[in-house]
Amino acid sequence: MYCRVIVDIVHENVAKPFTYLVPEGMKLAAGQRVAVPFGPREKEGIVTELTTECDIPAEKIRAVLRPLEDYPAIPPELMALAQEMAVRAHCPPAETLRLMLPAQMRGGRIRVKTIRMAQIAVPAAEAEAEIRKDRRNTKRSRLLELLMNGEAAAVPELAGQVKDPGEALKKLEKDGLIRLFSEEFMRNPVSAFTDTKDPGYELTPGQQEALEEILPSLKGGGGKFLLHGVTGSGKTEVFMKAVRETLAMRKSAIILVPEIALTPQMVSWFRGRFGPVAAVIHSRLSAGERYDEWRRIRRGEARVVIGARSAVFSPVERLGLIVVDEEHENTYQNDRHPRYDTREVACSRCGRENATLILASATPSILSFAKARRGDYVLLEMPNRVNDRPLPEVEIVDMRRELENGNRTVLSGALRAALKECAAKGDQAILLMNRRGYNSFVSCRTCGYVVKCRNCDISMTYHIGDSDGRLRCHYCGAETAPPEVCPACGGHYIRYFGAGTQKVEEEVHKLLPGVPVARMDYDTTGTKDGHGKILEEFRSGRARILIGTQMIAKGLDFPQVTLVGVVAADIALHLPDYRSRERAFQLFTQVAGRAGRGRQSGRVILQTYRPEDPVIGFAAKQDYRAFFESEFRRRRNGLYPPFTILARLLAESSAEEKVSEAADMLEKQVRSLLETHPEWKKKVLILLKDTPPVKFLKGKFRRHIVIKALVSRETDEFFGALTDTAAEGAEGAEVWFEVNPASMM
Repeated sequence: MYCRVIVDIVHENVAKPFTYLVPEGMKLAAGQRVAVPFGPREKEGIVTELTTECDIPAEKIRAVLRPLEDYPAIPPELMALAQEMAVRAHCPPAETLRLMLPAQMRGGRIRVKTIRMAQIAVPAAEAEAEIRKDRRNTKRSRLLELLMNGEAAAVPELAGQVKDPGEALKKLEKDGLIRLFSEEFMRNPVSAFTDTKDPGYELTPGQQEALEEILPSLKGGGGKFLLHGVTGSGKTEVFMKAVRETLAMRKSAIILVPEIALTPQMVSWFRGRFGPVAAVIHSRLSAGERYDEWRRIRRGEARVVIGARSAVFSPVERLGLIVVDEEHENTYQNDRHPRYDTREVACSRCGRENATLILASATPSILSFAKARRGDYVLLEMPNRVNDRPLPEVEIVDMRRELENGNRTVLSGALRAALKECAAKGDQAILLMNRRGYNSFVSCRTCGYVVKCRNCDISMTYHIGDSDGRLRCHYCGAETAPPEVCPACGGHYIRYFGAGTQKVEEEVHKLLPGVPVARMDYDTTGTKDGHGKILEEFRSGRARILIGTQMIAKGLDFPQVTLVGVVAADIALHLPDYRSRERAFQLFTQVAGRAGRGRQSGRVILQTYRPEDPVIGFAAKQDYRAFFESEFRRRRNGLYPPFTILARLLAESSAEEKVSEAADMLEKQVRSLLETHPEWKKKVLILLKDTPPVKFLKGKFRRHIVIKALVSRETDEFFGALTDTAAEGAEGAEVWFEVNPASMM
């Protein structure tokens, strides 16, 4: 018997299966991890198939050394998905197979954790006799008393009741009174959080109607839905019921959320409903926790998986449902190689495994809603909040008038008054400031010099720390002390401009001294369970005001929140990206939806220097349909996606000369392809060699070839050729090919 093995090396020269002999008595299966000899070294690999045929001379065939587990780590469906993704991304299969496994499994960097256990090994009467003999009541007797019930006890737990029990336990084992053994111990990533009890909630008519549309597909297998409901309409409850139906059919479900911040709340809800059958997968878990959760899923012990992007690859048994919550979020796009869109992967996986797909959002992406309108998805709409609660009232504050009136702080008079009123009533408030730090940038008033990161073409942000303030780059993390004199002109007029979450927090403390405030941004959530601890502090009421970046804007449900403030709406509106209007509308609408979700009505104050902008008006009315029609027309007129496809070849190098040479070469190759394929050239509207808005990032210079093309079969063929061009690379530079990338920056 022979097997084909993909060796765990990401290189085009080894992007194929290699044939190995299966030793006598060794049992293997496709998807199993094995250790194999590869050249002079031992390498890990994945078995792709078993065969009795081999056209390689026997003396040249080497044997598999050993299996790394006694079961296939990657089930057949995920093996096929990895192969499909490798073809799409034009990358070695080893690279996509890595996505299917916890990273720490590779190289044996994580192992099964065991715990030492003790259990009585004699009848209770004999143990009681031993205890009676011991008149001094030694550790020996106390340990026997603790083990008298016959159940195995963990040695660390015994140590909590008997000091230093190690020697006494060994003596008891030697005397044959107890047995000591090791038992597998599963690390629990959600032990720090309280499960929300199942409220036994009855669906509203709107929720029931949506569920009844989904149920036939769940039972028959297949079906793709876009669940569009206003904030607070109860979309989560609909797919919770769908998960319950999935479990009743002895199938499994995957629930994807865009932010790690949403995971603790979602896990709490699902654990409350479904108990330990729910597992969690995201990047902030420790290596051991992630490995143990993955093993619970692979064994079939966990049949509901909640997690961020990577959870789409969970090895669940009998997949019945995938839900992509807040489907509009760009965090579902993986911008590292191999690049993929989680929504597309979920759709492909559901099609492959005959499962149902639900995309859910109060503000669907333009692309998804357009697909639903043309029939690619079944559109389910929930236009009303639960119990017909009203949407929050939105007040738009013109910050130009605030400046005219002498207010130079980040909080308008209206927001200050509303915060005071909210605090006096004992309610809670959320303030969105989609920029972290204290000041946005540091500049010289004499010559205009702006302090930028030495590794990136990005202005550094001023942060207040435990002692002195520091300038920090939000792209690569580099830090430096702020200058006392201008490095360009030697001037002393160094000033700090703009504001971030730290500045807002300081203003709130001045306005409401004594009112507990929590801040949630990248700086405060870097520790393990950082998101969950801050959200728990706010949920419990220990914090009355929550200040944060966009991670607080979506999906969170706090009934006591009656006030939401958008401190600086213009930050989101004016980014150099054709999707900036869409993302701004989504952000404003989502954060406004956090208000008034309980019995009390909500209020939203949106601060802007452009109150006349139509996006502001659509968001204030929470009118998605009107926004969609406006944005759809704008994109059709400007020939932006979904009417065209935007793509780019991105070159990066630590040497500016090399990246320029690479860009020149790539442009020539692209133009040559188009000249030799006139049918492709007809579909290309724009071909431009340019410098990205961020021309220097993380120590690398960047150039890109931007392409705008019509949606067509010929364009697909052209892009396939460009993917091959990127795979070939360029001397001294890395080259990536991106189709509709999350950011053109």
